[in-house]
Amino acid sequence: MASHRRKRRHGGQPAVPPARRRKSVPIAAALVGVAVLAVVVVLNLPGCQPKTAKTGAKSKPAATTSAKESRTPPPGPMQTGEAAKPAGEAAAPTGEPAIAPPPAVAAPDRKASASQAKPGFDVLKGKWVRPDGGYVVEVRSVDASGKMDASYANPGRINVSQAKASRDGPTVKVFIELRDVNYPGSTYNLTYDPQSDQLKGIYFQAALQERYEVFFVRMK
Repeated sequence: MASHRRKRRHGGQPAVPPARRRKSVPIAAALVGVAVLAVVVVLNLPGCQPKTAKTGAKSKPAATTSAKESRTPPPGPMQTGEAAKPAGEAAAPTGEPAIAPPPAVAAPDRKASASQAKPGFDVLKGKWVRPDGGYVVEVRSVDASGKMDASYANPGRINVSQAKASRDGPTVKVFIELRDVNYPGSTYNLTYDPQSDQLKGIYFQAALQERYEVFFVRMK
C-alpha cells in the first residue's frame, strides 16, 4: 500500500494547495505595479526626456512661462477711433495741459519804420542862432515841396532871395541865399543833425569869396 502511494506522487505533478494560489495573485499584482512605477520614474528623469526630431532640444512643458511673461498684463483692446502710436513715441502724460505754439510775430512794416526814421521838414521851424556872431535864421513855415518862409538877421534884417529844404535819404538839408548890401549872393548849405538838434554846414561869403564852417543852435 505504501509503495502504491509513492508511485502516484512520482508519476504526476504535485497539486498546489488553494490557499497558496490565493496568496500568489496579490504578490504578482504588486510586482507589476512596482515595475510600472519604476518605468514612469525613469522616464521623468532629466536625462531621459525625449528630444524633438528637428532641433534635438529637450521638450518643455507647454504651460511653462517665464516670470517676466507672467507679470506682464495682456494688452487691452484698442478703443474705437484711437490711432496706434509708434513704438518709439512716448505717450504724453495724462492731466498735463498741451503746450500751445508761440504766437506768430507780424513782420515789421518797412514803410512805417522808414517814415519814422526820416525826420520831417517841421523840425526846421523856429529860430536858429549862430553862436560865433549872433546871426539868426528864423523859419516860419515849410511846405511839402520844401519851400521855406525864412528870414535872416545880422542883427538887422538881411534879404533872403531863396530858402529851400530838401531830403537826401534820411538827411534833411537847408539852402539859404542872401542878396542885399554886402551880401551879393552869400549862401548857407546846412544839414540838420537830429542827435544834437543843430544845423551844421558851410557859409559862403560872396564878397570875400571865402567859406566857413558854421552851425546854428535852436533858440528856446
